[in-house]
Amino acid sequence: MKEVNSLIIGAGISGLTYANYTTKSYLIVEKENEVGGYCRTIKRNNFVWDYAGHFFHFKTNEFKNKFEQEMKDEDIVYNEKCTKILYKNSFIDYPFQSNIHQLNKSEFIDCLYDLFTKTEKVRYDNFLDMLYGKFGKSIVNKFLKPYNEKLYATDLSKLDVDAMGRFFPYADKESIIKNMKNNNNSSYNSSFLYPKNGASSFINKLYDKLNKNNIILNTTLKEVDINNKIVTLSNGNKIKYNNLINTIPLNKFLDIIGGYEYLIDSMSYNKVLVFNLGFNDKSPLCTKEHWLYIPSKEVNFYRCGFYNNILGDENLSMYIEIGFSKDDSITKEIINEQLKLTLYNLEKIGIISKNMKLVDYIPIVMDPAYIHINSEVEKNIQNLKVDLSKHNIYTIGRYGSWTYNSMEDCMIDAKKLELYLDGD
Repeated sequence: MKEVNSLIIGAGISGLTYANYTTKSYLIVEKENEVGGYCRTIKRNNFVWDYAGHFFHFKTNEFKNKFEQEMKDEDIVYNEKCTKILYKNSFIDYPFQSNIHQLNKSEFIDCLYDLFTKTEKVRYDNFLDMLYGKFGKSIVNKFLKPYNEKLYATDLSKLDVDAMGRFFPYADKESIIKNMKNNNNSSYNSSFLYPKNGASSFINKLYDKLNKNNIILNTTLKEVDINNKIVTLSNGNKIKYNNLINTIPLNKFLDIIGGYEYLIDSMSYNKVLVFNLGFNDKSPLCTKEHWLYIPSKEVNFYRCGFYNNILGDENLSMYIEIGFSKDDSITKEIINEQLKLTLYNLEKIGIISKNMKLVDYIPIVMDPAYIHINSEVEKNIQNLKVDLSKHNIYTIGRYGSWTYNSMEDCMIDAKKLELYLDGD
């Protein structure tokens, strides 16, 4: 029986980062035939597509410098974010609440009036309640409610007040008024870096620094003997560990452990169907935008992004994101229906013309995609993590921690955990 200090489940950015920092023995188990998780890249027919839109935003110099050092021999694109909201056939700068002055006069007055007559609370009941209290009826009903309903594929009143944390673009009355003249639309990710060969370029750098004998692909976790610290893999092998580091979705990990059905049932999330699309010509409408937000319920997708505008390529290369509930089954028939509807809407909006041809496409289902943050569930998960840590089981990463965070956050948490465990 093989023995290791750290058994890492999942070779995404969290698992690879932990392995890069640890000085003790480790083994990574990955179910796919390649590393990266959702941070994988597909190159085909001269198109570069990620599994979804993955762009590198850094809040710390440590990890920004690490990225630039690791990627110094790669072509890196530095972009000031150019994002728009497609609202009633017009482009509005993002975020909507800071740019209501760009609406027509009647709608602008509605938003401004509701903004100044809204009723705020000391404590809000849920995410939707917070939106109405912070921004008023018109801003919420015109953009914040329909867009986020499409994104999360759920009733917003079921989400926690801080469902998006620091990623939500808050704006008070004063900043909204000032923005009417100064046009300051900065946010946590106002600029970003992106490798010309896709997000997996950085993931591969992390992978290349590891001993490949310590990574098992095409293998899943089947059983966990918590008391004896032994796992059984899908290939039949048993591994004895000192620390078990989980980075796969927490609900799926708990299902393997068993005994947590009550918690799994309460863990809400959405699925996202992603279409990576490549065309034979450039877009007649979107020539500089990096991505668009689409609040209209008449359009099946909530967001679309433009790789060609990010990379400086000529022909239209984009991703489309469509939200589904966790209970929805995304079959081949539904994928085909959504592709037809997507192409119809892209032409209706004006992003593509009738003469443009779809050269290639790849559908990807993200399951889970966005976690629905709920304070009661979050409390139970925090208690769970404490209990698991007593058995030397630690669960990290966006889905392992069951949270909403960035790639950099995943790397920071992985390093912190490694320092904590290796320091013992």
